[in-house]
Amino acid sequence: METHPDIIDMRQRHEIAERATSTPQGQAVGMLAFLTGIYLAASPWITGFNGLSTLAVNNLLVGLAYALLMSGGFGRAYERTHGMAWGACLLGVWTIIAPWVVAGNVSTTKTITNNVITGAVALLLALAASAAARAAESPRTRRGTATPYTSGR
Repeated sequence: METHPDIIDMRQRHEIAERATSTPQGQAVGMLAFLTGIYLAASPWITGFNGLSTLAVNNLLVGLAYALLMSGGFGRAYERTHGMAWGACLLGVWTIIAPWVVAGNVSTTKTITNNVITGAVALLLALAASAAARAAESPRTRRGTATPYTSGR
């Protein structure tokens, strides 16, 4: 059973994801991204635009989703970790454009400044997480992992 191709493949993918998140850089990106998501969720009350309910609710939901995605709580396999980083990139872009596209007149100086800066930071951190996952997958860093199963046919 230990040499079954699916078991070996799953083990290699787990090692790749573990390698990407266990480095000090990977942990720093993960923690900064989590804090960025928490800040985004609380930003309407921190910066004082909680009266603009559509953007306040948007930031709350997007911030919580970003924090959950980037904390790694939903995925330890490489595909899910890598896919979540790209999903978080989309949330960062959405955060940047949200003041102009959500319902109501919510594009004030406070909301634009807050969302553009927070969205840019979120986008950069998600790109860094995606790059770390890609770097962990590179053949150079795969040395020492289990060798693929060959059936001998």
